[in-house]
Amino acid sequence: MGLISLLFSNPAIFVILAIILLYSVILHEVAHGWVAHLFGDDTAILSGRLTLNPVSHLDPIGTLMLFLVGFGWARPVPVNYSSFSNTRFGLFCVALAGCLTNILIATTTLIILQFGVVNTNSLLFSILPIVIKINIILGAFNLIPIPPLDGSKILMSFLPYKAQESLGSIEPYGFFILVFLLFTGLLNPVIIFMQNLIYGLIGFLFSFFR
Repeated sequence: MGLISLLFSNPAIFVILAIILLYSVILHEVAHGWVAHLFGDDTAILSGRLTLNPVSHLDPIGTLMLFLVGFGWARPVPVNYSSFSNTRFGLFCVALAGCLTNILIATTTLIILQFGVVNTNSLLFSILPIVIKINIILGAFNLIPIPPLDGSKILMSFLPYKAQESLGSIEPYGFFILVFLLFTGLLNPVIIFMQNLIYGLIGFLFSFFR
């Protein structure tokens, strides 16, 4: 889902969409740092990462990917898991926080659309469905259990220590593995499965507002 073409066909929509989507990935990372802080780790705060200033978060390749293919990433927020009193539960919560943030953004945006908060003739009305879709893609992609994605840390929180080490050892090669799987289409069924899970969760959350 490339978005760069909007820069030339409709610059106004591109600028608004760019700001919303960039903050979708920034809030994803801030959520990791904020939950880590709740578990007693101040690494993100000391690193100046619990901020909404995009300069502190943006990764050039991740930002480019966001607009070229519809999902991307910001620079990972540093977390010292050894400072947690309950390492497994802390690891699980911190890893899940980013994906849940994207799910909440998508759910909130859907509520705004469904309840007519935005004028149907406005630019924003045409942008919000894209925001929903991309946040669902971001959440689904990050749930894949391949390091360094959040899904791998969620999985690690349930694994014995030796298995955690084995999965963690893949991380230096994770980016190349993901690129290979993406371009061969082998990840598509996994992404679709994760998206369907998220659509189901959003449907459940949305039911409380009907």
